[in-house]
Parts: sequence; structure tokens; C-alpha cells
Amino acid sequence: MSPPLLRAESLTLTFGGRPLFEDVSFSVHAGDRIALVGRNGSGKSTLLRIAAGLADSTSGEVITERNATIRYLPQSPDLEGFASIGAYARAELGPLDDPFRADYLLGELGLDPDRAPQGLSGGETRRAALARTLAPEPDILFLDEPTNHLDLPAIEWLEGELSRSRSAIVLISHDRRFLEKLSRSTLWLDRGTLRENNAGFAEFEDWRDKVLEEEEREHHKLGRKIVREEHWVTYGVSGRRKRNMRRLGELAELRKAFGEHQKPDGTARLAAADARESGKLVIEAKGISKSYGAKTLVRDFSLRVHRGDRIGLVGPNGAGKTTLVKLLTGELAPDAGSVRHGANLEMAVLDQRRDALRPEETLEHFLTDGRGSSLIVNGEQKHVVSYMKDFLFKPEQARTPVRELSGGEKARLLLARTLARPANLLVLDEPTNDLDMETLDLLQELIAGFPGTVLLVSHDRDFLDRTVNAVIAPDETKPDEGRWIAYAGGYSDMLAQKGAAGTPASAKPKPAAKPSAPSPTPERPQAGKSKLSYKQKYALETLPGEIETLAKDIEALEARLADPALFAKDPGGFNKVAADLGTKRTRHAALEEEWLELEMLREEIEGA
Repeated sequence: MSPPLLRAESLTLTFGGRPLFEDVSFSVHAGDRIALVGRNGSGKSTLLRIAAGLADSTSGEVITERNATIRYLPQSPDLEGFASIGAYARAELGPLDDPFRADYLLGELGLDPDRAPQGLSGGETRRAALARTLAPEPDILFLDEPTNHLDLPAIEWLEGELSRSRSAIVLISHDRRFLEKLSRSTLWLDRGTLRENNAGFAEFEDWRDKVLEEEEREHHKLGRKIVREEHWVTYGVSGRRKRNMRRLGELAELRKAFGEHQKPDGTARLAAADARESGKLVIEAKGISKSYGAKTLVRDFSLRVHRGDRIGLVGPNGAGKTTLVKLLTGELAPDAGSVRHGANLEMAVLDQRRDALRPEETLEHFLTDGRGSSLIVNGEQKHVVSYMKDFLFKPEQARTPVRELSGGEKARLLLARTLARPANLLVLDEPTNDLDMETLDLLQELIAGFPGTVLLVSHDRDFLDRTVNAVIAPDETKPDEGRWIAYAGGYSDMLAQKGAAGTPASAKPKPAAKPSAPSPTPERPQAGKSKLSYKQKYALETLPGEIETLAKDIEALEARLADPALFAKDPGGFNKVAADLGTKRTRHAALEEEWLELEMLREEIEGA
């Protein structure tokens, strides 16, 4: 393998005496496609900025090949001070770079190079920044949430552009489909530690779950080992002071390791407030149309929405998705046609523009509408701090101004207020923006289990496939006429019905898992078994004595090997003692493992 273009070695970043991450190392080689994943707030963006040379770490270093070029796409691009979008996009071109590539990329992204940057939307700003970052065709691309604020056509264009790129790519994204298509290896930043898996993001969740399961298992085994050592301290102290002090020291180290174990971050607990059941017919639209000036966004559209439907709306920015939702919910009146709502309809609306958020308002005031320190959820009074915890906010954040929240925290805050409202119709406009994958999973489960009806606007293809049973999209054969078509199924089903070639990787059936080999660990209880077998009980009682005897034998053999004259006097005896020591150490480790397994099994049965 050729030398890496970039090496990050032992990076540590400390804030206020506490490390955000510690001893982080990784490398980037030519042609790499790396997904950098982790919870919101884990330090992904900061690590990417340090690797790009835009921020400093507390310790460690980043070593870059002498002539390697790096470009970084920030989450919040700044176009201030540039006369035009084109001037901004061309600003990082080197003397040997193609001067026309920036304008070509802007054209592909639907932007006029001569346009002034003032008044750009979030999506347009992101497109301009993409053109600026991609134009030099650098050796390494660091991309922080490149799909944020992009519509589906732009996301799919970007996938193609990056797939053809010769640059090594390290990217952060919450768009599963995007990561699955582009990544070939995964870096997982979790609780300050970086783990690497030499497989793309499609394999990440299975790998992550195995890592966490094994970690929890090892932590539990450590706890049981401490119990055994404490029993020895209480009942097994002998007259050998040196040996006793060593065992006590080891027990202290075990206790320290157990106490310092950091569990995985919690997950939000999402639940929509219940409302009375709506009528079977929720919405009926007949021949509705809506125009603004000469532009028709919706023309002669009809739809019947029944209780329990989950309907997704997709399409380019500016196609009229939000307008169509407002027509269906009655917020806008149609220019022609009619909209009728069924009985007992109660709506909760999540607006992507975050207009409801006022920068100086505190979280407590926002969630309770200024009515004190509690709110009513599902008919019960709940303290605001308790409700905030369900959405991963800390108690001390109750009086924090909204302006101090990150993008992900603002998204969770809006979601928290929306879900507190009693509703049988959820209207969610881009609910996935800035949410981490764990919260996206829970939102998906909430939508799947919601007893009412859902209207969902989203550019997240994987999320749509997992949540909706119908998709409404613009008629691509008549793009300027405001025609919309309803398709049965999710996003991939819509593509199939349109005749799109190929099936998205995440929609393909996964091969059946191979049966695992029998484990050499003690037998597990069969279904319905409520107690240990006689053999297991006997082993649980006698193993500690065997382990203790072996520990004494090992100590004696170690003492013999420590004699420097043994090998000179008796080489054969030295080799025999060394071999015996290795055998007893292996046996000691196996018996400890067996005892720990049985102890965990006993706890499991007694707990059941």
C-alpha cells in the first residue's frame, strides 16, 4: 500500500479539563471513501476541522504528505465579502486548476455565477460551497454534512459527482443512503474513542451493535470478578503479606476500571401525545390548484387520505411541496377546487423553517408556552425538566436561550413541542434535518406506530422507504405545469414504478445470516428452564477453589523462573517450568471465564 496522504496521530482535545476525544489516530490514503459517524456532540466536526488544519488539538499531530491538497466543506459556509457566487466558488482555485470548473459546477447545481450572494437560501448557499470545495479536485475532500438543505435531485447529482471523483473522501452525514452508496470504510467516534471498521456504512449498525454488546458483557464480567476478589479479601487473607498486598492492589485497579466505565449515550424517548380518533376519511382534495403570479405550483390535483395513511412528499426545492401540504391541511386556500377535512381532526405541525424559535426564549418557556414549569402530555401533568430528558436535554438547559443550541438540539426541541400536542394528524416538514441516526431511528419507530395519519416532506430516501406507504411527487414529464402524481409504497417503489433502473443498495434483501459455530462457554438455560443443573451448581461452588490453587501454583512457578541461575544450572528444567507456567496460565484464564459465565447465568435465572 502506498504511504498515506494524511496521518492523524494521538489527537486529544480537551474542553474545561474534560477530553472531547482522546488518543485518536487514523490515516487517509489515495482513493479512500471514509464515513465518519457518531452521535451529535461527539466531536466529529471538530475532528474533521483539526484534520483539515483549521483547528488545533490539545495534543497529537496531523502529518500531511508534502504536496497533498485538502479542501473542507463547512456546515455553515460564509459568502460575505464576495461580489458574486462565481467569485466565491473560484476563490480557492490554484494556478494549475481549471478556471472554468467552478462555473461548470455552479451551472450543474442550478446557480448563476454572476448572481450576488445576498439573499441566498440555505440550499443555494450549500450548493455554492460545494462548487467551491469540489472545483480544485483536491487530493482529500473533507465534507461536513454535504447533503444538508439539498433537494433530492441535487443529492443524487452529488452522489454521482463524488463517485467519479479521484479525491480521497472523508464525510460526515446523517443521510444513510448517501453514506451507503459512497463509503468503503467507517470511523466511529464514540465517547471520545475512535474505532475503525474496514467496511462501508451499510455494515455499520450491525458492527456497532456487536461492539456495544461485547462491551456490556465485558463490563458485567468485570463486576463479577470484583465480587469474587472482594470475597477473597474478606475470607481468604493468608499470612503472605507480599502476595496479599498485590491482590489488594489488583482489586483497587479493577474497582477503578469499573467505576470509570462510560456507558453509551442515552437515546431520546419519542412518543406522540394521544388524541381522539379521527374519522376514517381524513382529507379529501378535489381538483385543487394554486399559482403565484405566472408560476403554477399545483394544478388540478385530487387525493383522498384515510386514517392510518403515511404519505411522503418529495421533489426539487421550489416545486411546491410545502404549498401542497398547506393546501391539504387548510392553511392555504386553493385558487380552484376544494379541500374537505374529516371529523375530529387534530393536527400537530413541525415546520422546517424553525419560525417558532425565538433566539432569546428559554427552552422551558418554549416548551410550556410560558405557562410555568410543567406541561400536559397525554392528559397528565409533567415537569418540563422530566420531559426535556426524554429528548436528551440536560436539566440545566431549562433556562438556556434557544440561540445557544446547536442545529441538532433545535431540531429536537421543535420535535419535543410538536409531539407534546395532542394530534391524530402529524404534519412533518423536513423532520430529519440535523437529527443524529439514533434519533432518526426512534422517529421512524414513532411514525410506524402512530395510530393516526402522517404527512411527511423529506429528502431522506432511506427514511421515506422506512416510514411511508405512499409518495407524492411532481410529474417529471411536465415539470412546469404543477402536476403531481401519487405512487403506492416508499421512495424505492416510486422509482420502480417510474421505471428507474436498478434498486438502491439498502432496499435489496440482505442474505440470511450464517448459523454461528457452537460456543465453548457453559450451557445456556433452555426455554422455560428456571434453575441451574446439578453440574453447573457444583462447578459454581468448586471453581473458586481451583482458581485460587492455580493462582498459587502460578506464583510459585514465576518465583522459580525469576531465579537467574536456574537456566545456567538446568536448561531442561527451566524449559519445563516455563512450559508448565504457560499451561497453568491458560487453564487459570479458562476457569475464570467459565466461573464468570456461570455467575452471569445464575444472575440471569434468578432475575427471571
